[in-house]
Amino acid sequence: MTQSAKMNDECCTHCCDQQQIEVTYDDLPLHCPTDEMSLWNGHPKVFLPIEATGKAKCPYCGTEYVLKDWDPNHISH
Repeated sequence: MTQSAKMNDECCTHCCDQQQIEVTYDDLPLHCPTDEMSLWNGHPKVFLPIEATGKAKCPYCGTEYVLKDWDPNHISH
């Protein structure tokens, strides 16, 4: 494992220690880390498109997000 990969693994276990998080439309726009997560040692904030499929995965830490009230016919405002 490279030093940068090791640092990413160590960083993300602190900020994104949940493997799956349920969110609702009220939580959108979705980003990781979320506002509830510790940011001081985490990865950069990345916005995740979840509206089309009801699922998204963070490319940095691998945390999976599920839109629990997902409706494929939902119209965004």
